[in-house]
Amino acid sequence: MDLTATTAELASAAAEVARLLPTRVLDPVLAGLRLTAGQDVEIAGSDQEHGVRLSVNAVVHTEGEVLVPAKPLAATLQALDDPQVRLKVEGQRLAVRTPTARFALPLLSLANHPGVPALPPLQGHVDAALLGVVAAVAGAASKDDALPIFTGLRIQSDAEKLHVIATDRYRMAYATLPWEQAGELDLLVPAKPLVEAARQATGRVALHASSDRIALAWGNNSISTALLAAPFPDDRARRLLEAVIDSTVLVDADSLARAVRRATPYGGPHQAVTIQVEDSEIRVKGSDPQQGESEEFVKADVEGDHLTKTFQARYLADALKAFAGRRIELKIQDGLRSTVLTSTPGEDGVELTYLVVPMRSVA
Repeated sequence: MDLTATTAELASAAAEVARLLPTRVLDPVLAGLRLTAGQDVEIAGSDQEHGVRLSVNAVVHTEGEVLVPAKPLAATLQALDDPQVRLKVEGQRLAVRTPTARFALPLLSLANHPGVPALPPLQGHVDAALLGVVAAVAGAASKDDALPIFTGLRIQSDAEKLHVIATDRYRMAYATLPWEQAGELDLLVPAKPLVEAARQATGRVALHASSDRIALAWGNNSISTALLAAPFPDDRARRLLEAVIDSTVLVDADSLARAVRRATPYGGPHQAVTIQVEDSEIRVKGSDPQQGESEEFVKADVEGDHLTKTFQARYLADALKAFAGRRIELKIQDGLRSTVLTSTPGEDGVELTYLVVPMRSVA
């Protein structure tokens, strides 16, 4: 194999594939990148759970296929300053060459690599520009692998919409986005690889799925992952969004997010931020005997009761970040019932709702 490619493009693709592969494995071939030089160069990897294929434009001098350690190749390419790089097999090494430097990586056994799983059946198409909402919903998924069902995104479909929901039991996010249906979906998908695929995808994205696997594919690229076992959250979780409202507040999401960020250092050991609804504004407060106190007013349109709610600052900040650049509606319920954040659906047909469970007041 012998090829020349743009360093930045090759480095980016290698890093993206390496990010989805494990760093600690018993068999080093599972942490390897498979480079296939044909018309262009395909960078692929699989640890049997995830499968990634990314294509990069290249001038191929000699076609071929090799398997090399993922992390060293990605790190080497990212560190290069030269605009072009040459990859060439030299004996039992893959040489990474620039006009002034040479690096050599050992070749791993292609015969022992499991290969990248084939794409499951096609279920529909979605516009890549709409997939950003997936990352917003994923912010509500748990990061604790001890409870794997809470680390996933529940994806369901009907003839016109994809429904995506996630919860870590303290907050929940729910979104719908238009799609072109070819099949029906009811899946629990690991959040991390799906967000990675949504971030990279461009143009018209094909969504493939089976009873045990999901994949997003665009052009000659694809990212797939095994599904989580049990579908969760169920419809009972979605019904939590049907709030009985005691107070409605219309406010700029960015303005409120900045106020929450400034109050957070005064939130004490629990990082608690209090939202107090008044006539035409909301008061954002942080208070702790050791760290001091803060108070800031944010203009808002208010209907209903004057309520006071205390939130863990991180959860509230994550929810507001999902609505960046938009005006949002806070549907506030009395007591310890959840507060629902939502906004007017955009012209793209995407709808997003975020639910945050308040804390007991710690002030």
